[in-house]
Amino acid sequence: MRTYMSASEVNRKEGLAREAQWIDVRSASEYAAGHLPGAVNIPLDELETRLGDISNERPVLLICQSGKRAAMAADLLEQCRDKVRLLEGGTKAWASRGLPLVRSVKSGWSLERQTRLISGLLAVAAVALVLLVHPVFLGLVAFLGFGLMFAGVTDICVMGMLLAKLPWNRSVRSTLVKRGEEAAAG
Repeated sequence: MRTYMSASEVNRKEGLAREAQWIDVRSASEYAAGHLPGAVNIPLDELETRLGDISNERPVLLICQSGKRAAMAADLLEQCRDKVRLLEGGTKAWASRGLPLVRSVKSGWSLERQTRLISGLLAVAAVALVLLVHPVFLGLVAFLGFGLMFAGVTDICVMGMLLAKLPWNRSVRSTLVKRGEEAAAG
């Protein structure tokens, strides 16, 4: 049976931390940018193949950024698990209450978000170059499209791998961050 729990409710119930298995279904980079202490990362796209990593005996508390992916994960888990709970409002709600997050990268932006931003900027720049400079820059648009198709088909994102090497995306020792301290830590 699916149950929604608020961040305050989860934080108040000390036994829940020991009783439930907390699973963050966001991507690994989103998880590294800030997750609830004690949460385990099983990205949504890996959930079906990692069902064996999820306890049959303990209740499951699903966590994502705002609640949408956790609800999708619950749809899958409810077919094979009895006690599925969702953190209402996700990590955003948790952080907005000033509750602690564990960070293991300096960036507050996930690699996926950075990749979408750079891809969009390159596409707009390429179209501007085609219109203002020379049609040869259509090759840049085609290259970008091919890169996105390649990443979708193979699950290998070259741009994401390059962005991961930038200083703000490198792993650091995990730190516990509370609201108000985020600006200094980010």
